[in-house]
Amino acid sequence: MRMEMKGGTTTTTQAVVNSNGNFVEEEEEEAVSSFKFSYLLASKDRDFLLSSTGTQVKISELEGKVVGLLFAANWYPPCRGFTQLLIGIYEQLKSNIPQFEIVYVSSDEDLDAFNGFYGNMPWLAIPFSDLETKKALNRKYDVEGIPCLVMLQPDHSKGEATLRDGVELIYRYGVQAYPFSKERLEQLHVAEREKLENQTLANLLANNHRDYVLSHTGTGLLTQVPVASLVGKTIGLYFSAGWCVPCTKFTPKLINVYQIIKQELAEKQDPHEDFEIVLVSNDRDQESFDSYYNIMPWLALPFGDPEIKNLARHFDVQGIPCLVIIGPDGKTITIHGRNLINLYQENAYPFTASKVEQLEKQLEEEAKDLPNLVHHEGHHHGLNLVSDGNGGGPFICCVCDEQGSNWAYQCLQCGYEVHPKCVTTVHGS
Repeated sequence: MRMEMKGGTTTTTQAVVNSNGNFVEEEEEEAVSSFKFSYLLASKDRDFLLSSTGTQVKISELEGKVVGLLFAANWYPPCRGFTQLLIGIYEQLKSNIPQFEIVYVSSDEDLDAFNGFYGNMPWLAIPFSDLETKKALNRKYDVEGIPCLVMLQPDHSKGEATLRDGVELIYRYGVQAYPFSKERLEQLHVAEREKLENQTLANLLANNHRDYVLSHTGTGLLTQVPVASLVGKTIGLYFSAGWCVPCTKFTPKLINVYQIIKQELAEKQDPHEDFEIVLVSNDRDQESFDSYYNIMPWLALPFGDPEIKNLARHFDVQGIPCLVIIGPDGKTITIHGRNLINLYQENAYPFTASKVEQLEKQLEEEAKDLPNLVHHEGHHHGLNLVSDGNGGGPFICCVCDEQGSNWAYQCLQCGYEVHPKCVTTVHGS
């Protein structure tokens, strides 16, 4: 199909089948607002979509609805994770708003994989066999990675009718993003800015039904700690879960750093300075939460608390573990607390921009004494010392699997990178 603007109308040239069974191009001028979903989702011999119940649904039934095109595949884990989240959002919306629908555009490797993956979805789908329509949609919306969720308004012709960042919108706003229009997103952005400007510890952690967080006791029972008692402290919001391997690797490191910071502050005996961490759990059930939280020495939001999702959206948490640092004034200092802990351990406290700048200068001074080339026992090539200014930058250490930045030892042949502190030099080198 080809569209050209002529005056105030749209000339649509589309391929149709003539009486001889051959494709010909047919032009029709129509008002811009009458663009149909059928032009996107139908083929020459199909005017329907599959439903989750196995029936066929006419594409014409989508007219007047907000439609999301979900580009995904069973073989890619992030697609499976996002699909589970999207199912919950979809069911919430559909129960109140029938003018919403999702259509699955599959990149599955075969029919069995498609059936297995789509079998868990409650929405519509383009048949797996219709490769041409799926390819055309991928080209039209420049789909470069999956999962991808393209949101279409009933009136396709307006500039705000298509949003291509539906995955981010679902992660960030959930059902609040409906109807996924640019006007609605601007409203959400304004509300976000206002919330950030008016952010306090109380409106982050408490709600109308709960004004406390949980704490361990010596008996293993949980007690309630008023949120008001945390005001004036530096607070780390630790987004984590026991099922998450990077979380279970980072948590022991964070526990050690937390205990050192608490000890150093106790020795200073400054009543105006304190540090605390609050677990914001993404565990899947109460038993898992209890088991994971039991190893931690800090506070926690109750399992399943509604503020957990609100906090994840507020700070745009798209992966765990994540450590958000809140200052004594209740304002956000940084969302990169995990990276600062990895780089500077307890020295990162209080995580402010001035402290980070001081630590970076200190690292630069220390780097002057580091050798330019080392032979690390974990790699067969020599490693060169690099920094942000000469070929370095953010990286994941190949030894400890944690993020790093600034200085690193890097293999120029294959990209292998490690923290300077993680290098174990070959004897005699």
